[in-house]
Amino acid sequence: MTRPLVSVLIPYKNTSTYLKECLDSILAQTYTNWEVIAIDDNSTDDSLKIVTNFGEQDSRIKTYPNQGSGIIPALRTAYTKSKGHLITRMDSDDIMQPSRVQQMVKDLNLNGIGHLSVGQVRYFSERGISNGYERYEQWLNGLTTMGTNFSELYKECVVPSPCWMLHRSDLDACNAFEPERYPEDYDLTFRFYEIGLKIIPCSEVLLLWRDYDSRTSRTSAHYAQNYFLEIKLHYFLKLHYDQNKSLIIWGAGKKGKQMAQLLQNEGIHFTWVCDNPKKIGKEIYEVPLISFHKLKDIDDFQSIITVANAEEQNTMRKYLSHLGKSNMVDYFFFC
Repeated sequence: MTRPLVSVLIPYKNTSTYLKECLDSILAQTYTNWEVIAIDDNSTDDSLKIVTNFGEQDSRIKTYPNQGSGIIPALRTAYTKSKGHLITRMDSDDIMQPSRVQQMVKDLNLNGIGHLSVGQVRYFSERGISNGYERYEQWLNGLTTMGTNFSELYKECVVPSPCWMLHRSDLDACNAFEPERYPEDYDLTFRFYEIGLKIIPCSEVLLLWRDYDSRTSRTSAHYAQNYFLEIKLHYFLKLHYDQNKSLIIWGAGKKGKQMAQLLQNEGIHFTWVCDNPKKIGKEIYEVPLISFHKLKDIDDFQSIITVANAEEQNTMRKYLSHLGKSNMVDYFFFC
């Protein structure tokens, strides 16, 4: 196996409680040709001191100040300082399994440019994991086992931000960390898809993903649900929307209403269907709600589905398949 240099990009801010465990897990990697490029995003605790001390003990660990403020500028700074042929990201509060880097390098050596190496993840927390995170973990790992992550792209972020690796040229091809669009990991995942990267299946847990109350994805406004919906719509209109087809919203719950407002803000006409007898025949935002059975009378359409219930989604898949419709072509699950 060739042994290219791997750059591990780590933005950090006030994670002194977890940094030692994170960096120790990198030092324990079975693959040793790596560099850590850690970027201090204006920490006010002992984070910088901890990383600096690690760097004094091992020259592969380097830290620099953020050339801006926030995670996207920190990632840009880290990427500019990096020298690796292969690039991966790590969060400063998570833990790598010892084989993570070696497994990903092996994947990319075997498959070459144009591929994305990912790994399975396991959430952990001192207080235990919620049922929602447990379902997300199982769903994400199920996709990763098959390498079919992009088939569910519009539901949630299908590539875990601290557990991917790719060739530098591929990261450059999708514009790396330049777009100022949050959530940055979800935006980057769409760009991985946009340039046609192929996901390499993985059946191993390579990352331990820490959950706690002050975690950025729980506290930052950049990770609110409206940002996720805006990214989904942005890339749907860019990558999949066919203006020659009728656009359908299926579902009149909270997310359906949010999506309707976003489409109206864009000046895009849509038909609104649902399967709730109490809502059929009524108007929301001056748009009448009709029964989903009317879809059989529409010659050609694309549907944004905002119904989250898994059992209902399976019923919808069967119904749409009966109409000759295909996932990620004619219909898209947005939750």
